[in-house]
Amino acid sequence: MLTGFARAFKTPDLRKKLLFTLGIIVLYRLGAHIPVPGVSYENVQTCVDQASKGNNSLFGLVNMFSGGALLQITIFALGIMPYITASIILQLLTVVIPRLEALKKEGQSGQAKITQYTRYLTVALAILQGTGLVATARSGALFSGCPVADQIVPNQSMFTTIVMVVTMTAGTAAVMWLGELITDRGIGNGMSILMFISIAASFPSALWAIKTSGKLADGWIEFFTVILVGFVMVALVVFVEQAQRRIPVQYAKRMIGRRSYGGTSTYIPLKVNQAGVIPVIFASSLLYIPALIVQFSNSKAGWAIWIQDNLTKGTHPYYMTAYFLLIVFFAFFYVAISFNPEEVADNMKKYGGFIPGIRAGRPTAEYLSYVLNRITWPGSLYLGLIALVPTMALAGFGGANQNFPFGGTSILIIVGVGLETVKQIESQLQQRNYEGFLR
Repeated sequence: MLTGFARAFKTPDLRKKLLFTLGIIVLYRLGAHIPVPGVSYENVQTCVDQASKGNNSLFGLVNMFSGGALLQITIFALGIMPYITASIILQLLTVVIPRLEALKKEGQSGQAKITQYTRYLTVALAILQGTGLVATARSGALFSGCPVADQIVPNQSMFTTIVMVVTMTAGTAAVMWLGELITDRGIGNGMSILMFISIAASFPSALWAIKTSGKLADGWIEFFTVILVGFVMVALVVFVEQAQRRIPVQYAKRMIGRRSYGGTSTYIPLKVNQAGVIPVIFASSLLYIPALIVQFSNSKAGWAIWIQDNLTKGTHPYYMTAYFLLIVFFAFFYVAISFNPEEVADNMKKYGGFIPGIRAGRPTAEYLSYVLNRITWPGSLYLGLIALVPTMALAGFGGANQNFPFGGTSILIIVGVGLETVKQIESQLQQRNYEGFLR
């Protein structure tokens, strides 16, 4: 693998792409540390230090995707979360709105139009989320329990608020632009790379927090135990993410003039985890809604107390059960809208393809649905168990650290993006007659 990296940097055009990607990453991390105008940097650091010692923030998911920039209230505080949300919304609307479905089938021109809609929706969501973040910071609810939480924004005039929202929106647009630059001129998918960097940036501090809060041998036993668990989790995720059910497809021979076409054999790869990390994001976002409603309503009613006691603590059995069931549900839901067996069966029938032993048309669609449902069950259970690893680790460590690094959304994204990026580098090396990373 190290030889593969050395050969990658010896190839001029590939080296240029790698260095360009690294330069964009440096710019992205610099922007994640520049505070927004109108924010008291000292008060923010005081509250962030207190939050890292055990205060559980409701904004943990967004903070992870921003590489810790959200709680620091920097120009890249919103990170790529608005773009991710806009992409998911457009993907779901493609199934519902015929106009978007027609654009998707138009090829490159239609995809360019959908990308343009995604950009507009990203800016709109950035304005909405930026306004909500500024309002939360001004009210002191961003860091509940911090003595200087209500002094994070000293000047609460309308002009200062508008400047903060515009700055965060511009930061989100800049992040989107940087991601597209990586996709066009660098290595890998730009948004995925920035997401990878945001999550990986929080690993050192999270690991060190586990060490400092540990009690066995000054925390070193807990530290190395977590690293060992991390290696096991990475191996498990790689194994399942690469697993797929290959359905054989045979194409009949056709005579056109004097030439024979077709007669080839291929397969349809159905991944065990066909939904990816989307169900975990959906479930996490949905479980944040009740807690946010209680926090902003300040209600003392029975329902608010019940939600506060049962659905805001990650180690509570009710929370863990609801989280697991939502992940399983969204896994089936997302697979159902992203993979259409009838469309696949029609395309196979159109080009003379068939599954051996299965008639073309409706029987093929029913067979694909049957296989997809069978393999989605282990995939959804795997997602639920992986997502519960941080919660179980928090219970095991006594809730000392709220940012357990290995598990859930973070490990799924890091492994998935890492595999895809390495495959792209390897394919470019193989085009130049090199062996790549794997022999």
